[in-house]
Amino acid sequence: MSKGKTCIICDKEKSMGIHLYTSFICVECEKEINSTQTSDEKYKYFVEKLSRVKNPPLYS
Repeated sequence: MSKGKTCIICDKEKSMGIHLYTSFICVECEKEINSTQTSDEKYKYFVEKLSRVKNPPLYS
């Protein structure tokens, strides 16, 4: 039985986090993203990982 969802940033299975559209970001990665400065090397890494987030289809 699965204990959580896979984080799109760290690719680890976690039980606590947020859902962004159809993607999941764990609490640890969320905190790290929020505290990273745009001048930091890791910022580019987060931007690349977050580009994997896809908008769900809109049905009318």
